[in-house]
Amino acid sequence: MEKYSRLRAAVLAEGLVAPADLAEAPAAAWDELRLAHAAAYVQQVASGTLPADVQRRIGFPWSPEMVERSRRSAGATIAAARAALRDGVAANLAGGTHHAFSDRGEGYCIFNDVAVAARVLQRERRVARVAVVDCDVHQGNGTAAIFRDDPSVFTFSMHGARNFPFRKEQGDLDVELADGTGDADYLALLAAHLPRVLDQHRPDLVFYLAGADPYAGDRLGRLALTFDGLRARDAYVFARCLDARLPVAVVMSGGYAPDVGDIVRIHLQTIAEAAAHATRWTAAA
Repeated sequence: MEKYSRLRAAVLAEGLVAPADLAEAPAAAWDELRLAHAAAYVQQVASGTLPADVQRRIGFPWSPEMVERSRRSAGATIAAARAALRDGVAANLAGGTHHAFSDRGEGYCIFNDVAVAARVLQRERRVARVAVVDCDVHQGNGTAAIFRDDPSVFTFSMHGARNFPFRKEQGDLDVELADGTGDADYLALLAAHLPRVLDQHRPDLVFYLAGADPYAGDRLGRLALTFDGLRARDAYVFARCLDARLPVAVVMSGGYAPDVGDIVRIHLQTIAEAAAHATRWTAAA
């Protein structure tokens, strides 16, 4: 969890966001969580009565603090999505808990913040169609499963073919990457697919999971992207969304480099690109 406090401090130190524009994450309401999650599962999380096998899949023990943190992670993505519709781009400095299914958590993910936020904004009639652009190195299996039969939400994931989860779910577009994939091949694949996703699905909002774990130095990543390659990835996603005049809510997702400073640097690059995108969005208004 150290990366989150360090990222917040770095964002302020770099002047990327004014202190007044860096809001404390609100907790998602229980009824908001139930829009994407089974009521029985939400109750199990709330009451600390998760079955042992579900607890093992999540990977850390239940506590009231875990519940509060998970609700606030989802609440922050809801807030970022609302702000993105107003300002063109907004970010949750955490989030990206894409391994959470409707009825269970998995892989350190309790609630699926992007799925919850998408459902909340649809309920509020702020958006009808949503695209999820998931560039975390691990497939967003929970997200793909939640939206499998929903044509209003398009799930696009670029992930390691031989990485967790080892049983993949079927998303709308899954681009599997070989171990050792580097900058050039990764960016070429992104450019080959992303414009088509945006043009054909015509979303009202894009959720961008900007994982730090495709980095060459990530201990769980198995890919070979550089700092510059990851920054180019972010810049490309924001540029294509700007071309299509699509608001973007960005979440940080995973990052497991041995040096926490490397993870913070990658996430900070993402926020810097988001800030530049906001400036371009305003100029084009």
